Amino acid sequence: MNAAGFGLADFELYHSRPIAPTRRLALGLQYLPANPAPGPGGLLLAGIVAAFGATLDEDDRAELSLLMQQVESGFRIVQPRLRHRLQRDRVGLLKSHHRLDAGSDGPDFNLTSGTGSPLVHALGAVYAAGNLPAGCQADVFGALRKALRWTGALDARFVAHISGGGATPAGWRALGSDPVAWALSVLGFAEGEDPTKRDIRRQYRDALRVAHPDHGGDEGEAAERIAELSEARRILLG
Repeated sequence: MNAAGFGLADFELYHSRPIAPTRRLALGLQYLPANPAPGPGGLLLAGIVAAFGATLDEDDRAELSLLMQQVESGFRIVQPRLRHRLQRDRVGLLKSHHRLDAGSDGPDFNLTSGTGSPLVHALGAVYAAGNLPAGCQADVFGALRKALRWTGALDARFVAHISGGGATPAGWRALGSDPVAWALSVLGFAEGEDPTKRDIRRQYRDALRVAHPDHGGDEGEAAERIAELSEARRILLG
């Protein structure tokens, strides 16, 4: 699928209204590049699970976790599940659009809220993960499980956590554990250079533009590169 006009990842979910007696959902557009996993697609699905899963009660969270295991294992999921029926027909359903963009301050999770229950959005993300190529599903479902336990904002720390970068990216160790030197290198500054805040922001925006698949960036490497750029900006700007 051509990425032109898309974000780093896009996902459309069709669903009934929360008050509808019969709760239904259907999957729409799934532009979810996830190779190497979790990729931008896995990050977007993890963001959906983190944002909407945090509001679920303990019983639903436990059932959602079990559903992840069963979908990942390729089990046939008898419908309805968690009071919602997955179907192909979208007639009469509302549409929600979730998107991951390369924002000026890092990955920008643009999630639709207010239409559909939190549970239906989390369910949609789990079912969408089950449609990803088999080779990346284990890592993506691992990301979803991390996201279900996440309690913070969908910020650079979240991206690093889901991507496996942690709080100290591997690049820091390659530069003698000097985070400032690592951050300057990631943003393309020369060793010993003392850029202004304006220079840092400009270099960050330019690097994000290059990393974006719309401008020739590798889809599979975009999530890791964006996480690095965002962490470097945070270190240098505070």
